Order: sequence, then structure tokens, then C-alpha cells
Amino acid sequence: MMQQFKLIFVFVFLFFVNYSFAGKQYTLSSPNGKIQVDVSVGQSIEYTVKHISDVLIAPSPISMELDNGIVWGVDPKLQKASNRTVNEVIPAIIYKKKEVTDHFNELTLTFKGDYQVIFRAYDDGIAYRFVSTSKKPFRVKSEQAVFNFPSDYKAYIPYVREDRIDSFEKQFFNSFENMYAYTHLSAWDKRRYAFSPLLIETGDGKKICLTEADLINYPGMYFYNGDGSNSLKGVFAPYPKEVKQGGHNELQMLVQSRENYIAAYDKGTGFPWRAVIIAENDYELADNDMVYKLATPAVDMDFSWVKPGKVAWDWWNDWNLYNVDFRAGINNETYKYYIDFASKHGIEYVILDEGWAVNKQADLFQVIPEIDLPDLAAYAKTKNVGLILWAGYHAFDRDMERVCKHYSEMGIKGFKVDFMDRDDQYMVDFHRRGAEMAAKYKLLIDYHGTYKPTGLQRTYPNVINFEGVHGLEQMKWSAPSVDQVLYDVTIPFIRQVAGPMDYTQGAMRNATKGNYRPVNSEAMSQGTRCRQLAQYMIFESPLNMLCDSPSNYETEKECTEFIATTPTVWDETKALNGKVAEYVTIARRSGDDWYVGSMTNWDARTLELDLSFLGKGDYIAEIFRDGVNADRVARDYRKENITIPSNRKITIKMAPGGGWAARISRLYPDDVE
Repeated sequence: MMQQFKLIFVFVFLFFVNYSFAGKQYTLSSPNGKIQVDVSVGQSIEYTVKHISDVLIAPSPISMELDNGIVWGVDPKLQKASNRTVNEVIPAIIYKKKEVTDHFNELTLTFKGDYQVIFRAYDDGIAYRFVSTSKKPFRVKSEQAVFNFPSDYKAYIPYVREDRIDSFEKQFFNSFENMYAYTHLSAWDKRRYAFSPLLIETGDGKKICLTEADLINYPGMYFYNGDGSNSLKGVFAPYPKEVKQGGHNELQMLVQSRENYIAAYDKGTGFPWRAVIIAENDYELADNDMVYKLATPAVDMDFSWVKPGKVAWDWWNDWNLYNVDFRAGINNETYKYYIDFASKHGIEYVILDEGWAVNKQADLFQVIPEIDLPDLAAYAKTKNVGLILWAGYHAFDRDMERVCKHYSEMGIKGFKVDFMDRDDQYMVDFHRRGAEMAAKYKLLIDYHGTYKPTGLQRTYPNVINFEGVHGLEQMKWSAPSVDQVLYDVTIPFIRQVAGPMDYTQGAMRNATKGNYRPVNSEAMSQGTRCRQLAQYMIFESPLNMLCDSPSNYETEKECTEFIATTPTVWDETKALNGKVAEYVTIARRSGDDWYVGSMTNWDARTLELDLSFLGKGDYIAEIFRDGVNADRVARDYRKENITIPSNRKITIKMAPGGGWAARISRLYPDDVE
């Protein structure tokens, strides 16, 4: 009898132990049912992501540790779980489409200890975030963000700069411009962090893009794999304790020491979304809205004054004008020439890049004697052209409101703020503060020297562009071994998933693979002329540069007219085809006209484009195609007008490193479908 009692006791004990370990299980599915996230709440919080029958992310723990020893997600005390479904249309401001469908299922888990974890399932991925409901101040010591993969998948990894590998601390000072290493997860370079977005490819062609959204007051997420496993872990820069002015021309604040926490708050807040974007076909990534959907909607301010457009840019072409009767350089005569050029071609802005303010003073009120800004602003106004000023980070941050007020009153339209090169909590919050202050004075902001976008442009639509990309500026100094052509057909599926990018295209000097060389003062692009034209459709960029010299554009009137009249924001976007690191084609609509761009890698390529989205009616296309000798002379192109056939299928051919661009219009605009 006693033995039987012992067996019953052991059974009951094991039952409760197993039940306790198993905890609560929740399943959340996407609206179309293809994606599923399983959430387990036991001794920890773990999530698993499936697509149809495939496990894409194996059970992965998540938690946040506070500096008082409390850990959200370890032995969690679940109070309640609630679900909701949202299916709405977001009117998008300054974006690649006029409207965004926001359709998701959501699970909110509320825990004892003043925190929640929210999961969302979309048809194109899942996302989760922690939320604090605390009414008291607190600090976050660390976050556990884990992505366990079921196999040793290959990945496109944007490592931090190689010259930082002697110290992990140094890697938090980073320009976020690197190219991609394509390798297995197990072969991760253990000396280096990587930043997001990062792309994983499964064995059956599916892609997983990892990034974050709604990063407003928290450090950005790096990735690391230190044990050669199939797992990636999030890494976050600790909060700066001591900073010192220095860096590029004394315009940066260099971190000397850090706190033992990553973020501090006065009260509860929502933390960034961890986004897992899933695509069955590569081209789906080239038209993804996940980051925009997850971002905080626009703050309650008037943004009707925000004007996107193109910019005549001075720095890439080194102020090199010719056929003029004045000495070109950083002076009023040169900038009035740029203004005249912009006005003639309907280009909305001219930028005064680095050099207009006295060097190494980090003081935007010290202007060099060769520049008379009030005179330039007044002249630009008569020509219906706006001026944008380049500003080093510290020079802008140290006296932000005075700077914005002064230059707004002068008639300046915005700032290109550069050389932040960090994404710790202080620097991320600077981006928000800068956006808010600029909006107060109706100024645009173009963030350079910065991390990838995470949706701030939705919250503050005056933040009109971001760098965080290995853009065309790199061709001023990069060795021929740097393959920018390959990069061009990779970023639409990775970096651009996060949002717009100030790539600064538009080169009129174009080079084949064998002819490219770096020339800082008269730079060239890799690939063909038509590739440069196609980038105005393929790359999302509401504030879009014409990087080359006005003198060069004036000798290339067909290309200049096409670039100058191509919109920078769109009513509709469709990714037509594409394969990571090989080719991509994107169509975008503005009003009644469609614009289509296509690019290939260094392989010549023939593609059939399906233009059935055009609908009924007769259409004519103005096309720019690679010339028959573009594989030898990269600037060789042909402009043609063609009629779109009734079956809506056309075949295009691209040279190695080539491109194809078209503007498609209804032949009889008054036709009504």
C-alpha cells in the first residue's frame, strides 16, 4: 500500500512539474494562414516561427533585464492574454505608395511586474515587442533577442567596418555602410558584429529578413554569432557615460566610457519591434511595408508643407563646372550656377554640402567669407529653388533650436545632418529630437552618417531620407575590387526593406568592369548609363540627388530630362521580378504614368516583363536601353518610343552591369476604363 502511495505521489509530482515546465502555449496565425508564431510561456518566454509546414525560426527565448535584478521573461507571471485583428488602410505620407494595407492578428501577453509582450502576425512576417507599463523610472541593463534557425542557413551579412575588429566596443562607432558577406551562419566572423537588416536564405528558396522598427528611444540592434551555431543574438550599445568632441573635422562626439545599462526611462514605454520578414519569392522583399506599418503614426503636427523632390548636389562632382567664366568652387557664383541649373530643369533643391561653414569649428554660424547665405537664399527663392545645408552632427546638436530658427527665417529649407556614426540610446533619441525641432521650424531633415531607417519617417514625415547605405559616393575612392554592381542588385532585397536610402545616383561618367577606377575629383560609376537611370525608379528616395556636375548634365540632355522629370514619391509600387544579387525590376506609378526600372549584375541578361497591371487602353513607353556596345563603352545607350503590345509582355535586354528604364503613358489620356 505504501509503495502504491509513493508511485501515485511521484506521478502527481511529475505531472505538476511537467505542466509547470510546459506552461502556457499560444498560437498566432497570419490573416492568410501561411505564417504561424507559437509562443510558449513557462520558465521563460520562447517563440517559434513557421511558414506553412516549415520551421523558419526554432524555439528562441526573449527577455529584458533591468538594472535592479528583475528580468522580464524569466519565470514570468502571466496575468492575461488577449487577441485582436486589425485590417485597415493607412494613408501614407511621402512614401512609395499612397496607401498601405495594415492587416494583422495580434496577441498581447500581460505579465505581473508592469510589462507586456506583443506579437503580431502579418502575411509577410511576424514581429514582437516588449512594452513597459511602469509609472516609475527604470533602466534596461540588457535585452535577450535570439534568432535560432533549424539549419546552418546562408546569410547576407553586413559586418561592421573591418578596421574595428580589434575591439567590440569600437564597433559601436560605425558608419553602417558596409557591403555583404555571403556565408553560412556557422562561418560567422567571430571578431565582428553585423547590423540590420540582415538576410537569411533557407534551403528551399524562402528568405528571412531580420530588422527592427519604431526605434525612437532605445539602442539599435546588432547581430552576433560567437559559437559557430545556427543562432544569432542581438547586441546593444551601452549608454554613453563620457563623450569627447573629435572625429571628422571635430564634428563628432566620441564615446570615452559607457554605463552598465543600455537604456534609461522616466516611465513606461514601448520598445522597438523585432521584425522577421518572410518572402517565398525574392522580389516580394523589394516591395515590403513591414517597417512602415510597425512605426508610430505621424505626430500631431502639420506636415502639409513637406515637399519631396530632387537635389542638384555639389560634393560628389567636386564642384567641377566647365564652360563658365568664373572659378568654380565653394562660392556664391558656383552655387548660383547650380541654382540656375536646378531652376531650368524643375529640380526642387540645391544642397550646400560640407565646406560652407568654417572648418573644424563645429559652429554653423561661422560661414566662410566666400559664401553669402542670405544672398543665395534670396536668389534661390526668385528661381523657385530651395536650399539645403549640410551640417555635422555636433554642430547641429549643440545649438539645435537656434540653428533651426535662424536658418528657417533666412529661407533655408532643410539640413543634411551627417557623421552621427552611432546608434546608442542617446544618438537614437537625437534623431527624434532633430526631427521634432526641424518640424517646428518647417525644415526637412536628411540623415547621413546614420543607421538604417526604422520608421521615423512615418512619425516625422519631414525626415525625408536616410543614408546607412554603401552609396555611389564610395566610387570616388573604392578600388576596382569593390563590386558596386553586385551591391546594387542586393540592397533592394535587404537594406531597402528598412526604408528609403540616399544612395545619390545619377553619374554621367560610366565604366565597364575593366575600365572603372577611383577618381575622387571626377568620379565615375560602375555599370552602364541606363543602370544609373533605372536607379531613380528602383531605389526608394523621396529626396533624390543628381550627383554629377551640372556641366556634365547639360551635355546629356536626354538623360537629364528623364532624371529631372522622374518623381521621387509614388502612388503605387509593384516589384515585378528579381533575385538577390542577380537582377531586379520595379514599377512605380505617379498619377497616370508608370515608371519601370530594371538592373542586372555583371551578367548580361534578357528578361520578359509582364505589364498586365497597366489595365485597359493603349500605352506608349519612352525607354532607355543599353546600347549594343554598352559592354565596351558603358555610357552607350539608346532612347526609343515603343507601343506596349496588347498582351502586355515585352522583352528587355541588359548589358553586363546594365539597366533599363521606361516611362509608360496612356496613348489617349482621356480614355476611361
